[in-house]
Amino acid sequence: MEKQYEEFVQVEMKADPAHDLNHVRRVVKMAKLLCERENAVSSVVIPAAWLHDCYSVAKNHPERHKSSKMAADKAIKFLSSIGYSQEYFGEIHHVIVAHSYSANVQPETIEARVVQDADRLDAIGAIGVARCIQVSTTLERALYCSTDTFCTSRVPDDDKYAIDHFYLKLLRLGKLMTTDSGIIEAKKRTDFMQSFLKQLKNEV
Repeated sequence: MEKQYEEFVQVEMKADPAHDLNHVRRVVKMAKLLCERENAVSSVVIPAAWLHDCYSVAKNHPERHKSSKMAADKAIKFLSSIGYSQEYFGEIHHVIVAHSYSANVQPETIEARVVQDADRLDAIGAIGVARCIQVSTTLERALYCSTDTFCTSRVPDDDKYAIDHFYLKLLRLGKLMTTDSGIIEAKKRTDFMQSFLKQLKNEV
């Protein structure tokens, strides 16, 4: 059924460039890895990972926090239409709702923790750096503040500067991981981001 998931997502996704089909593919790949390591139920994890962003809105949209609930509703409707087992619908719905950072919903199952961690891991590391700049460029935000690039004496403002997003969110995501495997991978990716910022400091 994964081919059906991919085809559906490819048609339905209409968000910023950082939330494209490649993002979904990376999340699915990581979710499968975490699912195996954490002994989660793949029948819940895999469709939820594929469909987690089947409905989304722009990063600066005022109702951004509602998009995961809308995606969950849409995903269940789609799964029903292709004859997926209804016994998993409740769990899949919760996984998709809980994956979102902006929704601020606590994951209640290991499957929800797996997909949430997989999605958050795609926001950090090398791909996280690239996606942050990609989104900021789309929203026409400057790369950094010339007078205090690394927020040493001011409050970070990622509505204005891309680099500020590291201090408001990206460097903090590692501490929000809820699976053992996610914690280990997040440490590697956070270390990379710290190295990136150190090199950026040398260059600017």
